[in-house]
Amino acid sequence: MVEAGVDIGGSRTTALHQPLQDHSTSPYPPRTGTDGAEGRPCDLVTVPARQGLEAVDILRLRDGVGPVLHDGDCDTLGFLVPPGTADGWDLPGSACTQTYGRGLRTGVAEPPVNGTGWLVAPDAAYASATDPAVLRAALGEAARTIEAVDRCR
Repeated sequence: MVEAGVDIGGSRTTALHQPLQDHSTSPYPPRTGTDGAEGRPCDLVTVPARQGLEAVDILRLRDGVGPVLHDGDCDTLGFLVPPGTADGWDLPGSACTQTYGRGLRTGVAEPPVNGTGWLVAPDAAYASATDPAVLRAALGEAARTIEAVDRCR
């Protein structure tokens, strides 16, 4: 399903997690959208769900993870990252969509894209967005882990 110019699929469930303090250092002030919801602008890195779930576990254990969306078919995860990330994102097997100005914001309680749900909700995230360099490293480690497991089967 597509809303606000971002395609991530559809979902109706939300994972519950314990809230953590926001350690965001975003230079962008919160803004209020047309729906009245406040949040910070962001870009969205989408990856296959299996790799994304591994990366979420890695980030939770080490560096912390920002909000993460899942689609309804559970095929894709979307990591909210700081605006401008899309300009330099080139990690094979993933995509980074520039969303600023299209209604996608961090820090809002409801998932910002119709048909999605929070895997890691904003109030349970370590920061308002995942650091792109840290995410890139976690996605690489996740891909290597999946490859190793698949070879052992």
